[in-house]
Amino acid sequence: MDENRQFRGPQGAARPDGPPEATNKTEAHPAPKTRWRRWVFGGIALAAAVCLATWGIIERNDMIDSLAKTAGDASLPKVTLVSPTHGPPSRKLTLPGDTQAWFEAPIFAQVTGYVKMWYKDYGAIVQKGDLLAAISTPDLDQQLQQARAQLDVAKAKYKLANLTAQRWKKLAGTQAVSQETVDVNVADAVAQQSMVQAAQFNVARYEAQEAFKQVVAPFDGVVTARDTNVGNFVNASGGSADKQGRSELFTVSDIHAIRIFVAVPQNFATLIVPGMVASMMLPQYPDRLVPATVLTVAKAFNPEARTVVTELTVPNPNQEIWPGGFAEVTFTVPTDPNILIIPEQSMLFRSAGLQVALVGRDNKVHLQDIEIGLNLGDTVQVTKGLKAGDRLIASPSDGLVDGEMVDVVNAPSRNTDIGTSTGSASQSSSGK
Repeated sequence: MDENRQFRGPQGAARPDGPPEATNKTEAHPAPKTRWRRWVFGGIALAAAVCLATWGIIERNDMIDSLAKTAGDASLPKVTLVSPTHGPPSRKLTLPGDTQAWFEAPIFAQVTGYVKMWYKDYGAIVQKGDLLAAISTPDLDQQLQQARAQLDVAKAKYKLANLTAQRWKKLAGTQAVSQETVDVNVADAVAQQSMVQAAQFNVARYEAQEAFKQVVAPFDGVVTARDTNVGNFVNASGGSADKQGRSELFTVSDIHAIRIFVAVPQNFATLIVPGMVASMMLPQYPDRLVPATVLTVAKAFNPEARTVVTELTVPNPNQEIWPGGFAEVTFTVPTDPNILIIPEQSMLFRSAGLQVALVGRDNKVHLQDIEIGLNLGDTVQVTKGLKAGDRLIASPSDGLVDGEMVDVVNAPSRNTDIGTSTGSASQSSSGK
């Protein structure tokens, strides 16, 4: 049979030329080049898988570390630090004050009667002795007339008694009269003379009361109050009879100068001395500062407010300042520049006393006991417990404990602002 003859199978399908053994052998053993390519692609895929797994593990660890750091930072309280600094050589102390007249006289009625007429009203400028009002006193007029009549009677009796005594004294030493009778008549003349004097004093008393019918100004000044009117019934106990208690008819004030009374807190009391010049501001003149001189300081404290009354004076030639008003008085008080000062809000008030929260270089808190001096408003003097280079928390929380870690934010090496940021201290007279 021809070898090139096509071989057919049982179904008569033609097969490729060549023996079957050769074809199976080629399919079972691929070429070396194909195997090499499979190994390369497999190694690349494996390397990529290893890289992806490694990158995922590293990223996860970084994320865990970041979350742990964030949680740690969030758990630490964030604080701002300040440092003590030396205070200025002087401070301004502004306190409320009350203006009063140099002299002020409430004028009461000294006789009983009716107001006949008043002549000076509110704000009237008066001179000493000027007539303010006239009072009609019919009862007093009758009493004066009666006293004068009694004086005339007393004078007549004294005249008669004196003549009788002279006659009896001429008969003394004779057998006509006894010495006892002479002495009785002489004594009666002396008694009648005393009755004349008593009657004269009674008349003078009523005449003095008559002078009070004219209500006059006691000194040069201004009428600052008028509490009467024509026809008002007034009595000698003072004021109008229809009012409760004593009520003045007029008030006259001398305002050529003004007195200012200020309640100075106890911790500043020794810094205010007579002769010191302060500045005064009035609400009606907000752009004007008036110099006021310290006249005197009371040598005792008010036990309720712990303040001392300080009196200042201001000349008032144009009468622009009125009594009874409010004023703000600013003192420039000396302070020791060597004493350290800190913000008031940096202190802790605890059962152990006054403390501040110091922060060390390791950011750990140390609670330090301190002693304070003057309260300067926003700042206070620290006399013991701190150094200029200390770092303390500007506004510590009440929950801080000694040794606690904190997160310092914008920590300055030294606070240079607190010495000049608060230039005045304010107190109410309240005593706070």
